[in-house]
Amino acid sequence: MKIPDTTKARVLVVGDVMLDRYWYGDASRISPEAPVPVVLWEREEERPGGAANVARNCAALGARTQLLSVVGRDEAGDKLAKLMRKEGVVLSLHRDAAIRTTQKLRVVHRKQQLLRIDMETPPSKEVLATKLADFRKALPGCDAVLLSDYGKGGLTHIATMIREARKAGKQVLVDPKGDDYSRYRGATLVTPNLAELREVVGQWTSEKDLAHRAQQLREKLGLEALLLTRGEDGMVLFRRGRALHVKAEKREVSDVTGAGDTVIATLAVMLAAGEGLESAVRIANRAGGIKVTKFGTAVVTLRELFGKA
Repeated sequence: MKIPDTTKARVLVVGDVMLDRYWYGDASRISPEAPVPVVLWEREEERPGGAANVARNCAALGARTQLLSVVGRDEAGDKLAKLMRKEGVVLSLHRDAAIRTTQKLRVVHRKQQLLRIDMETPPSKEVLATKLADFRKALPGCDAVLLSDYGKGGLTHIATMIREARKAGKQVLVDPKGDDYSRYRGATLVTPNLAELREVVGQWTSEKDLAHRAQQLREKLGLEALLLTRGEDGMVLFRRGRALHVKAEKREVSDVTGAGDTVIATLAVMLAAGEGLESAVRIANRAGGIKVTKFGTAVVTLRELFGKA
Protein backbone atom coordinates (compact mmCIF):
# COMPACT_ATOMS: atom_id res chain seq x y z
CA MET A 1 0.00 0.00 0.00
CA LYS A 2 1.21 3.48 -0.85
CA ILE A 3 2.12 5.50 2.22
CA PRO A 4 -0.06 8.63 2.48
CA ASP A 5 1.81 11.93 2.62
CA THR A 6 0.83 13.18 6.07
CA THR A 7 3.34 16.04 6.23
CA LYS A 8 0.80 18.56 4.92
CA ALA A 9 -2.12 17.21 6.95
CA ARG A 10 -3.34 19.75 9.53
CA VAL A 11 -5.44 18.54 12.44
CA LEU A 12 -7.06 20.60 15.19
CA VAL A 13 -7.74 18.54 18.32
CA VAL A 14 -10.17 19.93 20.89
CA GLY A 15 -11.30 18.20 24.06
CA ASP A 16 -10.64 17.02 27.57
CA VAL A 17 -6.96 16.52 28.34
CA MET A 18 -5.50 14.66 31.27
CA LEU A 19 -2.21 13.51 32.70
CA ASP A 20 -1.85 9.76 32.99
CA ARG A 21 0.44 8.77 35.86
CA TYR A 22 1.68 5.22 36.32
CA TRP A 23 3.18 4.00 39.59
CA TYR A 24 4.98 0.71 39.07
CA GLY A 25 5.89 -1.56 41.95
CA ASP A 26 5.99 -5.04 43.39
CA ALA A 27 2.85 -6.33 45.09
CA SER A 28 3.98 -9.64 46.54
CA ARG A 29 2.42 -9.32 50.00
CA ILE A 30 -0.91 -8.49 51.63
CA SER A 31 -1.31 -5.69 54.18
CA PRO A 32 -1.80 -6.78 57.83
CA GLU A 33 -4.13 -3.76 58.23
CA ALA A 34 -6.69 -4.77 55.60
CA PRO A 35 -7.05 -7.46 52.88
CA VAL A 36 -5.34 -5.33 50.23
CA PRO A 37 -1.99 -5.72 48.43
CA VAL A 38 1.00 -3.71 49.60
CA VAL A 39 2.81 -2.15 46.63
CA LEU A 40 6.52 -1.49 47.05
CA TRP A 41 6.96 1.55 44.79
CA GLU A 42 9.72 1.25 42.19
CA ARG A 43 9.23 3.98 39.57
CA GLU A 44 6.79 6.50 38.11
CA GLU A 45 5.91 7.29 34.51
CA GLU A 46 3.83 10.15 33.09
CA ARG A 47 2.07 10.23 29.72
CA PRO A 48 -0.46 12.53 28.02
CA GLY A 49 -4.02 11.22 28.26
CA GLY A 50 -7.45 11.97 26.79
CA ALA A 51 -7.41 14.56 24.00
CA ALA A 52 -3.69 15.07 24.67
CA ASN A 53 -3.08 11.42 23.78
CA VAL A 54 -5.16 11.89 20.63
CA ALA A 55 -3.02 14.90 19.65
CA ARG A 56 0.28 13.10 20.24
CA ASN A 57 -0.97 10.23 18.07
CA CYS A 58 -1.74 12.71 15.28
CA ALA A 59 1.73 14.24 15.61
CA ALA A 60 3.40 10.81 15.64
CA LEU A 61 1.84 10.15 12.23
CA GLY A 62 3.43 13.30 10.82
CA ALA A 63 0.47 15.69 10.90
CA ARG A 64 0.79 19.32 11.94
CA THR A 65 -1.27 19.16 15.11
CA GLN A 66 -2.77 21.87 17.30
CA LEU A 67 -4.32 21.05 20.68
CA LEU A 68 -6.94 23.29 22.26
CA SER A 69 -7.98 22.52 25.84
CA VAL A 70 -8.15 23.64 29.47
CA VAL A 71 -5.83 22.73 32.36
CA GLY A 72 -5.33 23.98 35.90
CA ARG A 73 -2.63 26.33 37.13
CA ASP A 74 -0.82 23.44 38.77
CA GLU A 75 2.13 21.09 38.53
CA ALA A 76 0.15 18.54 36.50
CA GLY A 77 -0.77 21.20 33.92
CA ASP A 78 2.87 22.25 33.63
CA LYS A 79 3.97 18.64 33.21
CA LEU A 80 1.34 17.97 30.55
CA ALA A 81 2.37 21.07 28.57
CA LYS A 82 6.02 20.02 28.72
CA LEU A 83 5.22 16.50 27.51
CA MET A 84 3.13 17.80 24.60
CA ARG A 85 5.82 20.21 23.43
CA LYS A 86 8.22 17.29 23.26
CA GLU A 87 5.73 15.57 20.95
CA GLY A 88 5.80 18.54 18.57
CA VAL A 89 2.18 19.57 19.20
CA VAL A 90 1.22 23.26 18.95
CA LEU A 91 -0.46 24.11 22.24
CA SER A 92 -3.41 26.36 23.07
CA LEU A 93 -3.88 25.38 26.70
CA HIS A 94 -6.06 27.70 28.75
CA ARG A 95 -5.16 27.88 32.42
CA ASP A 96 -8.02 27.87 34.94
CA ALA A 97 -6.90 28.62 38.50
CA ALA A 98 -10.22 27.31 39.84
CA ILE A 99 -9.61 23.71 38.73
CA ARG A 100 -7.00 21.03 39.04
CA THR A 101 -5.73 19.38 35.87
CA THR A 102 -7.49 16.05 35.33
CA GLN A 103 -5.24 13.17 36.34
CA LYS A 104 -5.55 9.39 36.28
CA LEU A 105 -3.15 7.65 38.61
CA ARG A 106 -2.74 3.92 37.92
CA VAL A 107 -0.95 1.61 40.33
CA VAL A 108 0.60 -1.23 38.32
CA HIS A 109 2.13 -4.59 39.23
CA ARG A 110 3.69 -6.57 36.37
CA LYS A 111 1.63 -4.76 33.70
CA GLN A 112 -1.54 -5.43 35.70
CA GLN A 113 -3.54 -2.47 37.01
CA LEU A 114 -4.32 -2.82 40.71
CA LEU A 115 -5.98 0.55 41.25
CA ARG A 116 -6.90 3.77 39.43
CA ILE A 117 -7.42 7.10 41.16
CA ASP A 118 -9.09 9.96 39.23
CA MET A 119 -8.69 13.66 40.07
CA GLU A 120 -10.86 16.15 38.19
CA THR A 121 -12.98 19.34 38.31
CA PRO A 122 -14.92 20.97 35.43
CA PRO A 123 -13.51 24.21 33.94
CA SER A 124 -15.18 27.59 34.50
CA LYS A 125 -17.56 29.19 31.98
CA GLU A 126 -15.23 32.15 31.45
CA VAL A 127 -12.34 29.92 30.36
CA LEU A 128 -14.62 27.93 28.06
CA ALA A 129 -15.83 31.12 26.35
CA THR A 130 -12.21 32.10 25.62
CA LYS A 131 -11.59 28.59 24.31
CA LEU A 132 -14.44 28.97 21.80
CA ALA A 133 -12.93 32.24 20.54
CA ASP A 134 -9.59 30.51 20.02
CA PHE A 135 -11.34 27.67 18.20
CA ARG A 136 -12.72 30.14 15.67
CA LYS A 137 -9.24 31.58 15.10
CA ALA A 138 -7.73 28.12 14.60
CA LEU A 139 -10.34 26.85 12.11
CA PRO A 140 -8.85 28.33 8.91
CA GLY A 141 -5.51 26.66 9.58
CA CYS A 142 -6.72 23.06 9.74
CA ASP A 143 -8.06 20.40 7.37
CA ALA A 144 -9.84 18.28 9.98
CA VAL A 145 -11.29 18.96 13.42
CA LEU A 146 -11.17 16.18 15.99
CA LEU A 147 -13.38 16.58 19.07
CA SER A 148 -12.35 14.23 21.88
CA ASP A 149 -15.17 14.13 24.44
CA TYR A 150 -14.28 12.52 27.76
CA GLY A 151 -17.22 14.06 29.60
CA LYS A 152 -15.04 16.31 31.78
CA GLY A 153 -16.75 19.58 30.80
CA GLY A 154 -14.22 20.88 28.28
CA LEU A 155 -16.60 20.59 25.31
CA THR A 156 -19.56 22.58 26.58
CA HIS A 157 -19.72 24.42 23.23
CA ILE A 158 -19.33 21.32 21.06
CA ALA A 159 -22.56 21.88 19.10
CA THR A 160 -21.38 25.37 18.10
CA MET A 161 -17.93 24.04 17.21
CA ILE A 162 -19.38 21.36 14.94
CA ARG A 163 -21.72 23.81 13.23
CA GLU A 164 -19.00 26.40 12.59
CA ALA A 165 -16.40 23.85 11.49
CA ARG A 166 -18.81 22.28 8.98
CA LYS A 167 -19.80 25.72 7.72
CA ALA A 168 -16.08 26.35 7.13
CA GLY A 169 -15.88 23.16 5.06
CA LYS A 170 -13.90 21.11 7.60
CA GLN A 171 -14.27 17.42 8.30
CA VAL A 172 -15.36 16.92 11.91
CA LEU A 173 -14.68 13.69 13.77
CA VAL A 174 -16.11 13.06 17.25
CA ASP A 175 -15.07 10.53 19.88
CA PRO A 176 -18.35 10.49 21.87
CA LYS A 177 -19.30 10.15 25.53
CA GLY A 178 -22.57 9.78 27.43
CA ASP A 179 -26.12 9.02 26.33
CA ASP A 180 -26.99 12.33 24.63
CA TYR A 181 -25.62 12.40 21.09
CA SER A 182 -27.83 15.30 19.98
CA ARG A 183 -24.92 17.69 20.60
CA TYR A 184 -22.94 15.85 17.90
CA ARG A 185 -25.54 16.61 15.24
CA GLY A 186 -24.06 17.47 11.86
CA ALA A 187 -20.57 16.03 12.44
CA THR A 188 -18.87 14.15 9.63
CA LEU A 189 -18.19 11.03 11.67
CA VAL A 190 -18.79 9.72 15.20
CA THR A 191 -16.81 6.73 16.57
CA PRO A 192 -18.61 4.93 19.44
CA ASN A 193 -17.56 1.54 20.75
CA LEU A 194 -20.12 -1.17 21.50
CA ALA A 195 -20.80 -0.08 25.07
CA GLU A 196 -21.13 3.58 24.09
CA LEU A 197 -23.54 2.79 21.24
CA ARG A 198 -25.63 0.55 23.48
CA GLU A 199 -26.00 3.40 25.98
CA VAL A 200 -27.60 5.52 23.25
CA VAL A 201 -29.67 3.11 21.11
CA GLY A 202 -30.44 0.38 23.65
CA GLN A 203 -29.82 -3.37 23.51
CA TRP A 204 -30.09 -5.01 20.09
CA THR A 205 -31.31 -8.55 19.47
CA SER A 206 -29.30 -9.42 16.35
CA GLU A 207 -26.67 -8.11 13.94
CA LYS A 208 -29.48 -6.94 11.66
CA ASP A 209 -31.09 -5.06 14.55
CA LEU A 210 -27.73 -3.53 15.47
CA ALA A 211 -27.20 -2.29 11.92
CA HIS A 212 -30.73 -0.84 11.83
CA ARG A 213 -30.23 1.04 15.11
CA ALA A 214 -26.81 2.36 14.06
CA GLN A 215 -28.14 3.61 10.72
CA GLN A 216 -31.15 5.14 12.44
CA LEU A 217 -28.85 7.07 14.79
CA ARG A 218 -26.63 8.16 11.90
CA GLU A 219 -29.62 9.51 9.97
CA LYS A 220 -31.15 11.18 13.03
CA LEU A 221 -27.92 13.09 13.70
CA GLY A 222 -27.25 13.94 10.05
CA LEU A 223 -23.86 12.22 10.07
CA GLU A 224 -22.04 11.23 6.90
CA ALA A 225 -20.86 8.10 8.68
CA LEU A 226 -20.81 6.26 11.99
CA LEU A 227 -17.82 4.04 12.79
CA LEU A 228 -18.55 1.34 15.35
CA THR A 229 -15.42 -0.10 16.97
CA ARG A 230 -15.88 -3.67 18.16
CA GLY A 231 -12.58 -4.63 19.77
CA GLU A 232 -11.44 -8.09 18.66
CA ASP A 233 -14.29 -8.15 16.13
CA GLY A 234 -12.91 -5.18 14.20
CA MET A 235 -15.00 -2.25 13.00
CA VAL A 236 -18.14 -1.48 11.03
CA LEU A 237 -18.46 1.72 9.01
CA PHE A 238 -22.09 2.70 8.52
CA ARG A 239 -22.86 5.05 5.60
CA ARG A 240 -26.08 5.77 3.79
CA GLY A 241 -27.39 2.51 2.34
CA ARG A 242 -24.33 0.40 3.13
CA ALA A 243 -21.99 -0.91 5.81
CA LEU A 244 -18.31 -1.84 5.55
CA HIS A 245 -17.09 -4.58 7.90
CA VAL A 246 -13.36 -4.53 8.65
CA LYS A 247 -11.91 -7.51 10.52
CA ALA A 248 -9.45 -6.96 13.35
CA GLU A 249 -5.89 -8.09 12.72
CA LYS A 250 -5.01 -10.92 15.09
CA ARG A 251 -2.51 -9.72 17.68
CA GLU A 252 -1.68 -10.49 21.28
CA VAL A 253 -3.50 -7.89 23.39
CA SER A 254 -1.44 -6.21 26.12
CA ASP A 255 -3.67 -3.24 27.03
CA VAL A 256 -6.65 -1.57 25.33
CA THR A 257 -6.12 1.76 27.17
CA GLY A 258 -6.11 4.59 24.62
CA ALA A 259 -6.89 2.37 21.63
CA GLY A 260 -9.88 4.55 20.71
CA ASP A 261 -7.61 7.61 20.79
CA THR A 262 -5.22 5.98 18.34
CA VAL A 263 -8.03 4.92 16.01
CA ILE A 264 -9.70 8.33 15.72
CA ALA A 265 -6.34 10.14 15.49
CA THR A 266 -5.30 7.89 12.60
CA LEU A 267 -8.64 8.46 10.90
CA ALA A 268 -8.32 12.24 11.17
CA VAL A 269 -4.74 12.32 9.89
CA MET A 270 -5.49 10.04 6.93
CA LEU A 271 -8.58 12.03 5.94
CA ALA A 272 -6.62 15.29 6.27
CA ALA A 273 -3.92 13.75 4.06
CA GLY A 274 -6.48 13.10 1.32
CA GLU A 275 -7.29 9.42 1.86
CA GLY A 276 -10.81 8.23 1.14
CA LEU A 277 -12.97 7.29 4.12
CA GLU A 278 -12.87 3.51 3.58
CA SER A 279 -9.09 3.53 3.13
CA ALA A 280 -8.70 5.70 6.25
CA VAL A 281 -10.85 3.26 8.24
CA ARG A 282 -8.75 0.27 7.17
CA ILE A 283 -5.55 2.07 8.17
CA ALA A 284 -7.09 3.15 11.50
CA ASN A 285 -8.14 -0.45 12.15
CA ARG A 286 -4.54 -1.53 11.68
CA ALA A 287 -3.33 1.25 13.99
CA GLY A 288 -5.73 0.16 16.72
CA GLY A 289 -4.47 -3.41 16.42
CA ILE A 290 -0.88 -2.26 16.86
CA LYS A 291 -1.74 -0.03 19.84
CA VAL A 292 -3.27 -2.85 21.90
CA THR A 293 0.07 -4.68 21.84
CA LYS A 294 1.53 -1.78 23.89
CA PHE A 295 0.93 -1.12 27.58
CA GLY A 296 -0.80 2.13 28.57
CA THR A 297 -1.52 5.06 26.29
CA ALA A 298 0.87 4.95 23.34
CA VAL A 299 1.39 6.15 19.77
CA VAL A 300 1.61 4.28 16.47
CA THR A 301 3.99 5.52 13.77
CA LEU A 302 3.90 5.40 9.98
CA ARG A 303 6.81 2.94 10.09
CA GLU A 304 4.74 0.57 12.24
CA LEU A 305 1.68 0.99 10.01
CA PHE A 306 3.35 0.50 6.66
CA GLY A 307 6.61 -1.24 7.48
CA LYS A 308 8.65 1.72 6.25
CA ALA A 309 8.56 5.49 6.39
